[in-house]
Amino acid sequence: MEQHDVAGDGFGMLDFFEVMPMPLWLEDYSELYAQFEQWRTQGISDLRAWLHEDWTRVQHCARLMRVLRVNRRTLDLYEAGSQDELMARLPSVLRDDMLEGFAEELVQMWEGRRTFHGNTFNYTLSGMRLDLSLKGVMLADANRPWDRILVAMEDITELQDTRRQAQTSAGLAREFFEQAPVSLWVEDFSQIKHLLDELRLQGIVDFRTFLDVHGEFVDRCMQEIRVIDVNSYTLKMYKANSRAELLSRLDDVFHDDMRDTFAEQLIELWEGRLFHLKEVRNRTLQGDLLHIHLQLSVFSGHEGDWSMVLLALTDITARKKAEAYLEYLGQHDVLTQLKNRSFFVDELSRLTHKRVQLVGFIALDLNNLKLANDQSGHAAGDDLLRRFGEVLNKAVDRPATAARIGGDEFMVLLPGMDEAATEAVLANIRSLVELNNQYYSGLPLSVSAGIAVCRDPKILEKTMRIADRAMYEDKRRYYDQHGRRSDDWRGNSDQ
Repeated sequence: MEQHDVAGDGFGMLDFFEVMPMPLWLEDYSELYAQFEQWRTQGISDLRAWLHEDWTRVQHCARLMRVLRVNRRTLDLYEAGSQDELMARLPSVLRDDMLEGFAEELVQMWEGRRTFHGNTFNYTLSGMRLDLSLKGVMLADANRPWDRILVAMEDITELQDTRRQAQTSAGLAREFFEQAPVSLWVEDFSQIKHLLDELRLQGIVDFRTFLDVHGEFVDRCMQEIRVIDVNSYTLKMYKANSRAELLSRLDDVFHDDMRDTFAEQLIELWEGRLFHLKEVRNRTLQGDLLHIHLQLSVFSGHEGDWSMVLLALTDITARKKAEAYLEYLGQHDVLTQLKNRSFFVDELSRLTHKRVQLVGFIALDLNNLKLANDQSGHAAGDDLLRRFGEVLNKAVDRPATAARIGGDEFMVLLPGMDEAATEAVLANIRSLVELNNQYYSGLPLSVSAGIAVCRDPKILEKTMRIADRAMYEDKRRYYDQHGRRSDDWRGNSDQ
């Protein structure tokens, strides 16, 4: 662009021009008009494509535009002391990186519009970026076409900075969403809110009772959920190859008991709790069970319609397995896989408090365990204990309980079983011991046993001791028959 002296040119609005509170440029585009006419005669029809083929053509157009005058607000905006200073430094103000926006303005003028507009950016003389919204108007003039163009500018730097910051924040939020080490789902619950609002209008107050009676309402709400997006970790956690695959197979993901959990979520939402936590179970697309800690929250600003809901799902399967194993260890004997003494004591206490009227006891003790340990080592003794655990696990079903309560001492608790039923269980145990001995070489299993039946819940422990004494009498007979002394086995619970 070049400056042109307009003193005495007869433009009668110069005083008004000077005091306008917005930056104004008065420019002469007549040479640009002549260039356009020449290009038309050369057969150029698509100016946009023509300019984009060679950006020097845009630069050439810029050099054909002459600045006639700028007002005081323009000088202030560009930090110029005078128009001469601004014009002398135009190359630092109008840099090449504004050419794309300028090209679009040229296209508008090429198309014959009397006005043109667009967004661009310039620089102040100190190098600060200026984001500008501009509008140009072709003033009527009989001398030459386009010799008076008034360009008004609006400084939108602050607005654009805010927009760029928002875009940066949105980009960071998206990056966090994608890279988060938990499964994130963005969902639309607006139809669910609509359904709940309809129930309120119908006078429903007790929503929990309503769901108990109308279970199909839960299914309908589940169908109304619209998944907007899921992150990359979700695909990994559910073993899906793509979002499309995962979303098309959601029926494979939701575990059977998900319906009951979702009903509880609906109750939370009904009661106005827009943030809540649940433990749920899903499945991967390969059918693996997932234990999940679910956190639901309605996005800020969407509390009125629930159109944006975030579900953060943390895979706690490993933790659940560890907890289950610890619970198992707390209740089971690791060697025999039977219940342990702690569980047995608790079960006995439970039966006492429930005042169960009929309970059978079978006290059992392995014969020859000390001999096996002394002659063949503890590994041989452990093998006998494992084998007997196999027998009892096979012979005893719930609600009965078989427990290892000491080194070589076992107890079977039989709620609801009388003497005949208790004798039948013992006979089955002895039969399975014989069968077990046919499949294993080495030392044979041999057990001593005693039974007792309790019909008074107040004396359960006393009855158990009766069974225990009967077992010791059976053990004495066994050792007498085999020519062993009682001190070879009495009190030797060495496992």
